Amino acid sequence: MTKKQKKMRNRIIVVLVLFFALLIIDKVGVFEPLPWFVTGIIYLIPYFIIGYDVLKKAFINISHGQVFDENFLMMIATFGAFGIQEYSEALAVMLFYQIGELFQSVAVGKSRQSITELMSIAPESANLIDLEGNVSEVDPEEVSVGDMLLVRAGEKIPVDAVVVEGESFVDTAALTGESVPRKVKPDDSVISGCVNGEGILKVRVEKAYEDSTVSKILELVENASNKKSRMENFITRFARVYTPVVTIGALLLAVIPAVCGFLPWADSIRRACIFLIVSCPCALVISVPLGFFGGIGASSKLGVLVKGSNYLESVSKISTVVFDKTGTITKGEFKVTEVVVDPALGLDKAEVLKIAAHGESLSNHPIAKSICNSYASGDFESSSDANNTIDSGLIDETQTKEVSGHGISSVYQGKELLLGNSKLLTDYGISFTEVESAGTIVYVALDGKYLGAVIISDVIKDTAKEAISALKKCGVKNTVMLTGDREKAAKDVAEKVGVDQVIAELLPADKVSRVEKLLSSLDNENKLAFVGDGINDAPVLMRADVGIAMGSLGSDAAIEAADVVIMDDDISKIASVVEIARKTMRIVKENIVFALSVKLIILVLGALGLTTMWLAVFGDVGVAVIAILNSMRALKYEKK
Repeated sequence: MTKKQKKMRNRIIVVLVLFFALLIIDKVGVFEPLPWFVTGIIYLIPYFIIGYDVLKKAFINISHGQVFDENFLMMIATFGAFGIQEYSEALAVMLFYQIGELFQSVAVGKSRQSITELMSIAPESANLIDLEGNVSEVDPEEVSVGDMLLVRAGEKIPVDAVVVEGESFVDTAALTGESVPRKVKPDDSVISGCVNGEGILKVRVEKAYEDSTVSKILELVENASNKKSRMENFITRFARVYTPVVTIGALLLAVIPAVCGFLPWADSIRRACIFLIVSCPCALVISVPLGFFGGIGASSKLGVLVKGSNYLESVSKISTVVFDKTGTITKGEFKVTEVVVDPALGLDKAEVLKIAAHGESLSNHPIAKSICNSYASGDFESSSDANNTIDSGLIDETQTKEVSGHGISSVYQGKELLLGNSKLLTDYGISFTEVESAGTIVYVALDGKYLGAVIISDVIKDTAKEAISALKKCGVKNTVMLTGDREKAAKDVAEKVGVDQVIAELLPADKVSRVEKLLSSLDNENKLAFVGDGINDAPVLMRADVGIAMGSLGSDAAIEAADVVIMDDDISKIASVVEIARKTMRIVKENIVFALSVKLIILVLGALGLTTMWLAVFGDVGVAVIAILNSMRALKYEKK
């Protein structure tokens, strides 16, 4: 509890003791010989102890022109009860209203806890190393790009940086929800908000604090509450109309029956007070936003940032999920998966890979690097302890050139070497056997003869198949994969992970038009989500109903373009967020139906004189407490 909440708790305990003492005294007849105004003054003492802040807020709001709120309703209802000498009921209404308010305050604080924990990732200081090697403690906002920082064991990394010296394990749990620390060494990137383990790191600043991951995440969290769902906006508008309507209704209920002679004034005013008490909309005004806040908090515990309750509402309606392939379903890491050799030449796979690696050794292309890495690792050697290195003497650097859109031409041991696609060999008039394998194919020809081919494939993420399966289990009807890759390679990936539909060989601009075509086939109750890496897919992320980006542990484009950001690139968490969103919407709808139903029943009974103020207190405080308890269920999520 906060200091303010503890103070309120103490007030409630004191007044609760006084309330029961006064009830007992009243029941044994001690107040009977006293004048009515003396009894009223006695009850006013605990009333003002417990309700002075409500009265203060009511008068301040009235002075500002904001008349119709719960404070005004409580003030008028309790004043009316005092006016008809229902002192114990008046005190009870204010007392139990404050108990409900305290409960709401504690519940809201608890629902904010998971997001508050995320806010604690903000570093308090940075250890700046000057040119003489001296270390001084400065504010993270004071460091500049290129500065050297010292990160000791147990300290938070203040800004996005690159490790220059030292090795350690960094805890990324606050950002990603991943409990396993990540090992970092020189040249590895580290992001702000992560906690350094046991080692000491010297890092070079890559981004200023305001551009760092931690700053962007905190900005997202702080702004999340401003982006309200349609249901929250409806409740806000509803309360603005509902409260003045029931206030006028209560006034008419107090005056008309008494003026017309149907009821005594005391009875008519009592019914009006009951009407006012039960009509307080706080059960809806508090529990609905609390439910959405709980859903956002539950998502953040998984390492998933939802930018607002409006996006959480959209996530609950997702029926189609469109995936980008590279970097989303696959790791974006190319690896040699197969080497094909022309059997007529008698060469082994290792020799063909060696020739290809030497030819590609001067290129920085990811495919070239994957061939060189495979050769260095001895992937296709008969002996597992092969230690292969590139011999620059075997390749003529001056004769190596890139053939645009086709591959590489070079000279290996004095012989012409060709590495590339089928068009390259065709242009040089070399006969070869077409390889039908899925993946990127690099044909190898030496001295005018076809030697074989190296097949490179993008590695599928370990969780991709599980993620697609989980989405279908939670009710997503259609999964689509968009890619600029060859259709055969794309279909091979789709078949392995279980995607329903594949659209391949697309240009970046084509992705937007394809998504728009899919959107046109959906109605308002079915939403489309696009999942991409947030760098090349920003236009599509913004065009989809829900843009879900792989956070890439610090991708600016991901954090800015998407509605939902998965901080550790684990797409299996998408299904979890869909389930959280749907659970949150069920809870919010339950609260609305329950609160309105109970209040309507008690309003009718109160108007007919068939209920008491005690039931009215339940209709206000009791309903609010039950709705809040229900909302807090949104905080809890267990993966199925």
